[in-house]
Amino acid sequence: MSENRQFRPADPLGIQRVVSPKSVMPQQAEALDTGLPIAEDEILVEVESLSIDSASFRQITESCGGDLGKIEKHILDLVSRRGKHHNPVTGSGGMFIGSVAQIGPAYPLRQKPVRVGDRIASLVSLSLTPLSIKKIKKIHPQSHRVDIEGYAILFASGVFAKLPEDLPETVALAVLDVAGAPAQTRKLVQAGQTVLVVGGGGKSGVLCLFEAKKKLGVKTIAVDFSESATERLSALSFVDEVIQADARNAVSLMEKVWDVTKGRMADLVINVANVPDTEMASILTCRSNGIVYFFSMSTSFTRAALGAEGIGADIDLRIGNGYCEGHAELALNILRESPELNKLFVEAYS
Repeated sequence: MSENRQFRPADPLGIQRVVSPKSVMPQQAEALDTGLPIAEDEILVEVESLSIDSASFRQITESCGGDLGKIEKHILDLVSRRGKHHNPVTGSGGMFIGSVAQIGPAYPLRQKPVRVGDRIASLVSLSLTPLSIKKIKKIHPQSHRVDIEGYAILFASGVFAKLPEDLPETVALAVLDVAGAPAQTRKLVQAGQTVLVVGGGGKSGVLCLFEAKKKLGVKTIAVDFSESATERLSALSFVDEVIQADARNAVSLMEKVWDVTKGRMADLVINVANVPDTEMASILTCRSNGIVYFFSMSTSFTRAALGAEGIGADIDLRIGNGYCEGHAELALNILRESPELNKLFVEAYS
């Protein structure tokens, strides 16, 4: 990719990249401009792999009947049409890894030191990142990874992490994709609480469970639908209870959590499920004045808010924020701290 000495004007939020509708932010936009040259405060990245977020990849896979050829065409058509990987059904995207190809002269290097050639992982959603795909090399359905040839553009306001040297890149990609979840868990969990993770068998779920268990006297409960996931969870030392259940059946899950907690229910419920319609199960399994933290991109916040109101549940409903200061290093350190999770992630994602 040859360096172009001409640059667009600086635009830290990337608003000039919005094609339609005008006067909205890039994440809200229907389409983005991926054209070169970059702006004075942007960086250009040669992208090697996309990590499609779990809810989005599941929806795409189901809509394509699991056919890899159809999934490839779906992704190419979506990115070509929108200039970004922004699933219109789930509203979510994912993130990427690649090598820095060009840095605009006004990029804030003091705050975000980076050099041409550095290998990085984006920590902002693909739903707001200008992306151009020349071709898809391979799709990895189990890890939701898509290897591509193409480029992306990061705005001055965007965040990224340099890829660590002590972990396989694909493993780092998987961890960094959900780095906000364990970091937010650390902020939320208090000593002595009962913490329930809906969708606990996924990559964000196990990281949240590990982080929650660090607090003194915390009881961790993991919920997952599949038998294979619950078997993996049962073997993890930091998971106290495992419930195999369909979280779309709110009453059934409520009864199972009632039995496990002897009627006390959970102080904190973290929802990282990759399927819709799990809002009421999360609400019903939370005690009065507790917290439900929705980190799932499948969540309908309308259903959650009206559902809690409808049953008179006095609980704190919170929206998951994928960014938290220091979240990338915190998430990567979990794999350095836990041989169990290191082994699990290496086997699943390397």
